[in-house]
Amino acid sequence: MATSTPPMYSDAPLALIHTPQYETGTTDAFTIEASHMALSHNAFIRGFNSIYQQAPRVTAPADQADFVGYCIAWHDCVKAHHDFEETEFFPNLNKATGKKGLMDHAVDGHAAFHDGMSRFKTYLSSVSKGGAFSGAELIHIMDSFKDPLYAHLKSEPGTIVALARHSTPERPVDILGIADRAGKKQVTLGFVFNVMPVFLLNMDTVEFEDGMWHGVFPPFKDSGLGRWILMKLVPLWRRGQWRVSSYDGDGRVKALAV
Repeated sequence: MATSTPPMYSDAPLALIHTPQYETGTTDAFTIEASHMALSHNAFIRGFNSIYQQAPRVTAPADQADFVGYCIAWHDCVKAHHDFEETEFFPNLNKATGKKGLMDHAVDGHAAFHDGMSRFKTYLSSVSKGGAFSGAELIHIMDSFKDPLYAHLKSEPGTIVALARHSTPERPVDILGIADRAGKKQVTLGFVFNVMPVFLLNMDTVEFEDGMWHGVFPPFKDSGLGRWILMKLVPLWRRGQWRVSSYDGDGRVKALAV
């Protein structure tokens, strides 16, 4: 562990983004889906920030192993999200509206930080196989893609809101259903245990936007048992690496682990 007392997690260097529903008070399906996307993107942002803030503090071998595992899980979570968008969510939006290329701008956004994310994963994989770890080097890599990553995460929810104009009485678009069906296809047992905690444990479920999303997002079919299993029980597997997250199983911000 680092010798100094770890500080509390803070939203830096990337700022959180507000949900369209919070900003406008609108509750149509497209605004709701865009807001869910913004909340998901905030989990990615907090994950990025937690890595960025802790990388310079990683010195002990035990911390290094947990930290690298956490970083790889964050990468895999973001990549899985964008892969499912490109293979399921976006094509089904095109199909539902009868139009092509509705989300091409978002796909271009993915491409803008793809190489940087790949370097991030390659570097961490080399460390996990016995290579030397440098917090400064990891931050250098993150700096190379943080601006296009953030630009994409910030802009995409607004693009989803704007899709409402393509839903007509003659051809209604079930945006929430399309997103739900696409999202379910990325959830496997391996994903739940090896990746999902990095998403859920970087989620403010208590205070963000005056607590309006508490008990609402993430959506659990069983608000009691389901939430407990995913937020408390599942993270016991590989608990060492999940301690690096910015929030605890109750959705409250915590001190950095290293």
